[in-house]
Amino acid sequence: MAAPETVEVAIVGAGIVGLATALRLAAEGREVLLIDPNEPGSGASFGNAGTLAEYACMPVGNPALLRALPKLLLDPDSPFALRWPALLQLAPWLVQFVRQSLPTATRANALALAGLLAEALPAWEEMVKEADVADLLRRNGCLYLYRRESDFAKAAGGRALRAGFGVHQEVLTPGEVAALEPSLPPTGARGLYFPDSMNVTDPKTLMRRLLDAGTARGVSVAQAVARLRVEAGGVRLNGSGIRIKANTVVVAAGAQSRALAMQAGDRIPLETERGYHLEFPTKAPLLNRPVCPVDLGFYMTPMTGRLRVAGTVELGGLAAPANPRRLALLDRGVRQFFPQLGRPSSEWLGFRPSLPDSRPVIGPSRGSPKVIYAFGHGHLGLTLAPITARLVADLIAGRGDRDRLAPFAADRFGA
Repeated sequence: MAAPETVEVAIVGAGIVGLATALRLAAEGREVLLIDPNEPGSGASFGNAGTLAEYACMPVGNPALLRALPKLLLDPDSPFALRWPALLQLAPWLVQFVRQSLPTATRANALALAGLLAEALPAWEEMVKEADVADLLRRNGCLYLYRRESDFAKAAGGRALRAGFGVHQEVLTPGEVAALEPSLPPTGARGLYFPDSMNVTDPKTLMRRLLDAGTARGVSVAQAVARLRVEAGGVRLNGSGIRIKANTVVVAAGAQSRALAMQAGDRIPLETERGYHLEFPTKAPLLNRPVCPVDLGFYMTPMTGRLRVAGTVELGGLAAPANPRRLALLDRGVRQFFPQLGRPSSEWLGFRPSLPDSRPVIGPSRGSPKVIYAFGHGHLGLTLAPITARLVADLIAGRGDRDRLAPFAADRFGA
């Protein structure tokens, strides 16, 4: 499709946040162009654990992780790993991450996330109707497994923090875990159940439906790599085969957003968490809901015709190829629960956009209100996409509340 020379709103990035934002803006009657070099919805939005985690207000960086960080980083098989050749590049981010893992910062970050997450599922309900995707969601909750009493004890701070923010969570006995998930082996694990959570049964189909709903409302799509330049009266986007002037540009390019923010005049400490998944074909679902064994750091999510095993954190940038050791880690881990699984039918590496404080950047660039940021959602892109879309639409329409968005502002990192 030939891109127009001028457009009201250009969205750079066609992952779940870009797709949700395009749909919301088109539903409000705006002219929208989505720009992405890849197939819409084919990145982290496709490869995630498929969980709408409205409970996940605990930042990645927190005191418990900080205490364990030296051991985690020195163990290549830990759920939180580092590609050592990238250490020099990662050092400034890691310094900020450590600061944000201290108790006062952790609580502030959790408070900000909890406020956003409280609106996540209502925003999803609205988008479900707009895109006709109710058949792709299961409202069956999510289960954390604590196989060691020491892990359950260490997580007490997180349970207390979520309880203080009103998150619905239930501590389960081993018997109650077995009743919820009878296919799990009898490990005697305690559980923490989040009954309000939902999961996606087929993320790829969900992305396609969102795109179809947007294009049906007039959203255009251009496959291109774009650079941006703020000009009088708008923003210029140039790239291979694309020359566009937009009244407003929304940067929703996930892990690729840092360079675009710099072009708009903002230095954002965005880094990449490399996430992996394996999928195993199943004739019948092995689980009733996503299950996360916390000591292994991944989710086992039942999806249409398969079990997806997704998660862990590997810091190491965008350029390096997939690390076979991380994929093997997932394979060994899931076989602790389902040793009868055959060979995986697919494997995947994707890139989560990660900020040291675990908060996304949502709001205008410091350089121009014509550039609006909507990136850095880390593990919560799928969960927070519809509420992010609503906040971006409010800003473009002049309904935005700057005080409400202050915890997610681009200038919170300083110069």
